Amino acid sequence: MSRVMPKAPTALVIALATACGTVPAATAAETGDIRADLRADVNRDGAVDVTGDSDAAGKTMWNSRRGAIFLPNLGDRQRRCKTRTPDGRRLSNARLQACNDAQGNVVRAPEYLAPLRTVPVGNVSDAATGGLQLVGAGKSKVRLFLQRGDAWTYVTAGTRVTAAELRAGLQLGLDGRDVIREGWDGRITVRFTVTDGDRTSTDEVMLRAAPVLTQHHLRRVEQALVVDGNRSDPNQRKFAREFAKEVRKAGIAKPTYKFKDGSDIWAQDFIEPGYVSMPGPGGKPRVLRMMIRSGQMDRDAGKQVFEMRGPGVGAVQINKGRYDQINSTGNLETIPPYTHNGKSYPAGRIITGRHGSRLPAHTGFLKAQQAQDPLVLDTGWLGVGHVDEFVQFLPADTPRGWKIGIADPEGGLALLRKAQRDGHGHGHGHTKVFSIPRSYADGRVPTFDQALSDRQLLKDNAFAARKIKENLALLKRETGVTDTEIVKIPAMYEGGFGGFLGQRPAPAQDRPVGAYHPGAVNGVVLSPTTYLAPKQWGPVVSGKDILAEAVTKAYAQVGMRVRHLDDWRTHHVMGGEVHCGTNTIRAADTAWWNSPG
Repeated sequence: MSRVMPKAPTALVIALATACGTVPAATAAETGDIRADLRADVNRDGAVDVTGDSDAAGKTMWNSRRGAIFLPNLGDRQRRCKTRTPDGRRLSNARLQACNDAQGNVVRAPEYLAPLRTVPVGNVSDAATGGLQLVGAGKSKVRLFLQRGDAWTYVTAGTRVTAAELRAGLQLGLDGRDVIREGWDGRITVRFTVTDGDRTSTDEVMLRAAPVLTQHHLRRVEQALVVDGNRSDPNQRKFAREFAKEVRKAGIAKPTYKFKDGSDIWAQDFIEPGYVSMPGPGGKPRVLRMMIRSGQMDRDAGKQVFEMRGPGVGAVQINKGRYDQINSTGNLETIPPYTHNGKSYPAGRIITGRHGSRLPAHTGFLKAQQAQDPLVLDTGWLGVGHVDEFVQFLPADTPRGWKIGIADPEGGLALLRKAQRDGHGHGHGHTKVFSIPRSYADGRVPTFDQALSDRQLLKDNAFAARKIKENLALLKRETGVTDTEIVKIPAMYEGGFGGFLGQRPAPAQDRPVGAYHPGAVNGVVLSPTTYLAPKQWGPVVSGKDILAEAVTKAYAQVGMRVRHLDDWRTHHVMGGEVHCGTNTIRAADTAWWNSPG
């Protein structure tokens, strides 16, 4: 909104302007046709309107329907940023983060500048001048540029606009030096001032930085990620090759990206692919990928997110947290878009897990984005403690568009009991609970009879079932999901990892648990029709893996065909599964700003 006052305003006028926020635009008669009018893409149609009034109203406010957006410009368009020293050592966290396209005061990626324009100012004398100013706590976090010819000029307090430029109208661009973080809400105000003789007119526009958003399973996979493995680890290399094959079979053409640091095989846990976006020409969002490093600043593998930085791809650190499992990004998933009880999440909503009263280091950062308000589940009952160990979200042909996939220990035990019961007189009680090759087993593999008479194993699964039900109840309350929108995936849990291998800890009533068989829910949604689960290695009855059959039947409820990938020696025995060891980059053309709320 434009405001006009004498060049040297009285204290009373200043006080009124401060108290009331903005002063109504002056008439042409009051100013002699001098009127500062600064516009941005307030109506979010991808263009700045300086001939009509579609971007004129509400330009100093920001809500779910109106308000201009700008991007944190953290890509590396010219691939100039290094990640290692000349002798091959990784750069420090600070040096890795410092290099990007918003470094310094030079425009390197103009396509990610948020456009601003001024309405041409008529009837000004040749002595008229204009000025531009950033206002607000975030002014050190943004950059403003003025286009002059084919060049962009960095705007400072001393930048002066000529009368000729005022008459022609200014073209400006704004971007961010960093993403939204705690302590800054992402808002910045640009002030435009026109002075001609003793009259001055001022106008302002407020913009908000695009939030860093995470992905959800309704979006198409564009590329998969996995750790290649060291030469000394043939199992991981085989896993990476087989995973890449499954990705291709699912119709994903872009080659799987392989991280080279094989010392940390958990590609789900040190990186969370995200994005920032703003309205672009023709209504198509302008997207900048944002690879989020886990809040584990001493986890060296996380530095690999900066190796992905390039044209259209940025990288960001949360800059807090240590290498604690609670801070892994396997403990961060996203509910697909939904509206419930008057709250809308057009880009989806984050879930993350607490361990007792402890929250993950990434919680505050994600909450500060003001878009996917993290829903905190309880994952402290798990040995590793990640949400991806028991819950996922599956594309489904329903009004909501998705269902909840949930691990079902009661269903897993019921499956074994039925097979044991049906096998009386046929020796099924002596059937091994696991069908792994002998070379996989370092200890005794139990039979049906032994497993189902193991009181501690039964206690472990009763504990897991109770905690899963508590978490599911919270998800149902927060999303409105009904029982018909829940897919139960048979599973079993045990205290410690690989308890049947002779490594079981001392008995306890409620002790942290992990997957007994490879956890099917801990797999990858590759497409709306393809799900990649860890190979179950369940009990074989009448020549068939009955656990794998039950898992296949469960996912068929949402029209998904299950494929299996063996992760026993690479991930399962270490407390993780296929999802933990892989990642995906998905389509990011969601107009997150189109919230009905």
